[in-house]
Amino acid sequence: MSNVGETLKAVRKQRGLTQGELAKASGVSISIIRKLEQGDRATARMETLRMLAAALRVTTTQLMNGPKVEGPVVGTEERWEAVRKALALPPLPRELDDEPPTIAGVKRALDDSVPLFAKDKFAELSTVLPGMLRDADALGTEGRSIRARLLQLSGWLMVATRQFDAANVALQRAMDSAADPMDGAATANIQCWLLLRQGKLESALNLAVEWADEIEPRPSRATPAELSTWGWMLLRLSAAAVRNEEADTAERAMRLAQGAAVMLGREHTPENDFLMTFGPTTVKLKTAENASVTNRPDVVLRLAQKIPVSTLRATSNNRNRHLLDVADAYAKTGEYAEAFDKLSEIRASSPEWIPNQTYARTVMRRIIEGRRTLTSEMRDMATAIHLDL
Repeated sequence: MSNVGETLKAVRKQRGLTQGELAKASGVSISIIRKLEQGDRATARMETLRMLAAALRVTTTQLMNGPKVEGPVVGTEERWEAVRKALALPPLPRELDDEPPTIAGVKRALDDSVPLFAKDKFAELSTVLPGMLRDADALGTEGRSIRARLLQLSGWLMVATRQFDAANVALQRAMDSAADPMDGAATANIQCWLLLRQGKLESALNLAVEWADEIEPRPSRATPAELSTWGWMLLRLSAAAVRNEEADTAERAMRLAQGAAVMLGREHTPENDFLMTFGPTTVKLKTAENASVTNRPDVVLRLAQKIPVSTLRATSNNRNRHLLDVADAYAKTGEYAEAFDKLSEIRASSPEWIPNQTYARTVMRRIIEGRRTLTSEMRDMATAIHLDL
């Protein structure tokens, strides 16, 4: 099939049109449409393509070069190529750098970039991150702590966008630059998430156990940062265990995490470190996630009623993951409109995050399979999250 034919068929299906309906709407004969889609014709006259494009509500160029996708196409190899190179290549020798970076300058740039990570601004990060990584490398040993923090965030970003090889490079380098056990645990927390997303459950479980033991605080003198870091490691342990069919281990880890949250008394939200937000609400979110993993949609929906989602940051990954769990629970219980509403809520607040989520595509497939007909909004959602209909 030609590129034009592939694109024509994909967009036509996304619009919910048959070949005959497209022929009627565009004025192009059904035989030409059929030949294009079957690859019997490599292309068509520009006027024919324009008529088809107008009927499908895309530009002629988009019809020729690829289907229209709302929002940026994220998670592609091309987008993150410069980041991967910056992570892998050694820095320039200082004598070859005519304008060497300063510790103060790199730290200021890092602090300014944290909101981009927190708000899932992937397009902007793909532009600014390569230069920041090179500058951090050029600082040498003096910039160790700054470099470790930037590598942690870069590793998290690569996991979030499913660039797993690059994530592993970033996190290994962050661990090598860790200044103390707490810093190492923050990196290990992201490494556990990477392993979970790769399905390496035993490795994730073992890593979480190792670090939970390493940093377990003394309750009488534990700081909020220590309780938060330990609590997150317990949540990773519980997540790995519940996926590995070790229910008792998952439950024990969750109880310990709950204990850490009780000692905190509220959500601990460190300034400029959104990854370490932890407290009673975070534990509730992860408890609901475990219920979703074990296919208990009724429990997910019951727990969701007690979680103050409105108080969470609009683009928090924890919040978004929870809303996906709720959407999935609604879809599993046949409440498809409610499920779609949750997907729409996520997309409205985090349009660059949701296309990276295979979970979102799974939920949308459940909705499609359970519905007799799809609304235009549902077809639009499928396009946005790269789900072929």
